[in-house]
Amino acid sequence: MRKLRDIKGREVVKAFMKTGGVKRKGKGDHINIKMPNGQIITIPESKKIKIGLLKAAIRKAGLTEEEFIELL
Repeated sequence: MRKLRDIKGREVVKAFMKTGGVKRKGKGDHINIKMPNGQIITIPESKKIKIGLLKAAIRKAGLTEEEFIELL
């Protein structure tokens, strides 16, 4: 099973888009993703995502960590 460490922002954005998220432009290298539940998640696209930010984004999207890992 893959762990939540060393995941790049592009991979996170693709995974959230598979669940029905809509990609929107943010400031700088950040991407805003509007999820089907109405939440907006902001992810920096160009670097590795820290574990705390990733876990918070997964919770905000209404997913479990296992569901998110399957989407990767």
